[in-house]
Amino acid sequence: MSFIPAFEIGLWNAWIFMIWPIVIPILSSVLIKEKGVTEILRTSVPMKHEKTLNIISMGAVIIGFLYSIFLQLKINTIWFYIGSLIFLFGFIFDLSILITLRSAKPDKPFTNGPYKYSRHPGYFALFMIMISISIMSLSWVFLLVTIICGIHLIIVAPLEEKYCLEKYGTDYKDYIERTPRWIGISKSYEN
Repeated sequence: MSFIPAFEIGLWNAWIFMIWPIVIPILSSVLIKEKGVTEILRTSVPMKHEKTLNIISMGAVIIGFLYSIFLQLKINTIWFYIGSLIFLFGFIFDLSILITLRSAKPDKPFTNGPYKYSRHPGYFALFMIMISISIMSLSWVFLLVTIICGIHLIIVAPLEEKYCLEKYGTDYKDYIERTPRWIGISKSYEN
């Protein structure tokens, strides 16, 4: 990773991979059959510092996208191929979330598909995609943006779960007891 990043607009820059996190919300609202599920996805989680957290998070994503327009990928290096594999994993994971949401019921928590393995698979997929771009470009600036987004996701996830507990009750409590918050992190580390 170079300390001073190179800025050059190009067709094969990181923006190609950064488009996916922007397209997902659009696809989810188009592909989902039932209106109630879309409303659940757009429901704001009530919390004390929600506005500030959302500004920071959206600011980081917007900065990441704008920076990705100028961010050159390290094509034909081992880093590009490693990052591409991680991106592919995150991309496929995101697609499986969309497929799961098509069959979701608005009055039940999402527990099928990737939601069997994580209570927040969308956050996990977004983080995987952003970390893959950091690796493919070897950019410390983009890595910093990724870390800011990751911290936001770690803060928001428990608040979202509290909201879901209030909305779904014992169904969601049972789901929490059998499903880890993050993929690869044991439930014993959550508390």
